[in-house]
Amino acid sequence: MSEETNRQILAREQAAFSTAARIKYYDIVIDHGHGAIITDVEGNDYIDLLASASSTNTGHAHPRIVKAIQDQAAKIIQYTPAYFANSQAARLAPRLAALAPMSGPVEVAWGNSGSDANDAIIKFARAYTGRQYMVSFTGAYHGSTYGSMTLSSVTLNMSRKMGPLLPDVVKAPFPSPWDRLPDESEDQFVDRMFAAFKQPFETYLPAEETAAILIEPIQGDGGIVKTPPAYLQRVYDFAKEHGILFAIDEVNQGMGRTGKWWSIQNFPGIEPDLMSVGKSLASGMPLSAIIGRKEIMESLGSAANVYTTAGNPVTTAAANATLDVIEDEHLLERSTRLGKKAAAFFKEEQAKYDFIGDVRMYGLDGGIDIIDPATGKGDVEATTKLMYRIFELGAIIISLRGSILRFQPPLVITEEQLNQAFAIIDQACGELAAGKLSLPNNAAELGW
Repeated sequence: MSEETNRQILAREQAAFSTAARIKYYDIVIDHGHGAIITDVEGNDYIDLLASASSTNTGHAHPRIVKAIQDQAAKIIQYTPAYFANSQAARLAPRLAALAPMSGPVEVAWGNSGSDANDAIIKFARAYTGRQYMVSFTGAYHGSTYGSMTLSSVTLNMSRKMGPLLPDVVKAPFPSPWDRLPDESEDQFVDRMFAAFKQPFETYLPAEETAAILIEPIQGDGGIVKTPPAYLQRVYDFAKEHGILFAIDEVNQGMGRTGKWWSIQNFPGIEPDLMSVGKSLASGMPLSAIIGRKEIMESLGSAANVYTTAGNPVTTAAANATLDVIEDEHLLERSTRLGKKAAAFFKEEQAKYDFIGDVRMYGLDGGIDIIDPATGKGDVEATTKLMYRIFELGAIIISLRGSILRFQPPLVITEEQLNQAFAIIDQACGELAAGKLSLPNNAAELGW
């Protein structure tokens, strides 16, 4: 353990680290982790309810994944897959293709992050269709490279001061539950939002010049929000009718997070043409993939989507071990079972505390709205007080959209740890209700 404190290390780092490169939450420096527990340099343990932004679904330092990394690193760490195959990546590609929620021949291309996987969707979609326009949705987070950043719209800081961004990208309004009108039925809401989706196509966006529609079936950083199934079906049918590729982003919500391999599997009958994968693909090691129908993936020639380190032996060894762990430890079923337990807990909290609004839980994958009871609107101040108190009591949780608690623990979290986390959250909620909590000094700097 370090003899320096969290604050001492952060102060030294601050002199050499850009503010653009971190979303601020808590003043800790992580030293190590195991399973669902992370430990800072001062030796403080925290129950991890974030799973490193859903990139460590198998938990921290899983022994099988650690061994796979160590064994491979002892053989060869890197030789660029841009020129030669390696045994680990060659084994992983057909495994990943077989898991893809697509019928027919499927192919894979490697990347280093979810961001470049979404850039690759733009490349392949435009190449295959010969069309230029891309459609994405408000509230989306697709990454921080120029293409993926242009597709995103979760925060103004991802476009402020950096324009012009990628041309010919059009954003449709995502059917967020907060946009549903009072007394509006689900069918009426879907009708209204789909009419808004079609408006660009009826006024300035030629469908026959649109390459792809990219959507998160369940938005991650937008608030852990499932797209209304009837709406997604209509968008899918529209794409098929007009020869537009239907692409999905599974970077945050894939790899077992929702209790299924892919979040799109929560929408029966919908098959993507292209999909991006990252984060937990290699249990947090820098590896991503674009997966697509073979004829699309063969629409570009070599060097169109290669990276020196993408698909290297160590990261793909970690990914092979990750697939083994998810399968052998039945983490899909575990996410479903423990997700039901989490949903029941938050529904009980909702009944106890009037500042808890909507509770959305899809496996171990939840968004909990914290609201002002008088208005029903999101309460950023209350959310900040709550999450900071949860941190003080020994668990890591963050906010989305300022007023949503993001609940995404590693899928290996034990029931005992989950119960401990519930006790912490309940205590913090009780203290908030009693008016005992105050804002941290740096509240204005926290969060998205």
